[in-house]
Amino acid sequence: MSSIELTPSQKTILTALVNLYSEREEAIKGEAIAEEVNRNAGTIRNQMQSLKALQLVEGVPGPKGGYKPTSNAYNALDVQEIESAAEVPVTHEGESVADANVQEIDLSSVHHPDLCRAEIHMRGSLREFHEGDRVVVGPTPLSKLVIEGVVDGVDDTNNVLILKIESMEAPAETPDH
Repeated sequence: MSSIELTPSQKTILTALVNLYSEREEAIKGEAIAEEVNRNAGTIRNQMQSLKALQLVEGVPGPKGGYKPTSNAYNALDVQEIESAAEVPVTHEGESVADANVQEIDLSSVHHPDLCRAEIHMRGSLREFHEGDRVVVGPTPLSKLVIEGVVDGVDDTNNVLILKIESMEAPAETPDH
């Protein structure tokens, strides 16, 4: 776990920067981050100064400039910096989500079917996800796990979808590994 304590606002902004940077692989303008987190661009610029001081962000000058996360940013968010992550597809309301990828799946209360929830830690924007939306996650690369459910909550600060699980299946076959 990171030793840097970030405010919820800093964490939300840094998470948005990391997600946008992984999608575009270029410096991200403050306006793009502001739009992603639904805040004023001036607020983003102010927060970026404190994130630069913490060595979590570097500024890129010039017309194609903006901000890039440092390796410290990934550590502070406890996110792995992955060159090419295995793709775990996400479907939202029947449509494939192009710029989203599942980083981790945590299951809770599996012993109680009525309370079974999955925390889906994502890479990419959660802006379009809302309570009550139908989501399908998977298949995962090794176990071929597929989870279907309804969004029960969205944690923007930690980039987590909380799903009420309706169906969870993994084929009972020998995996390819």
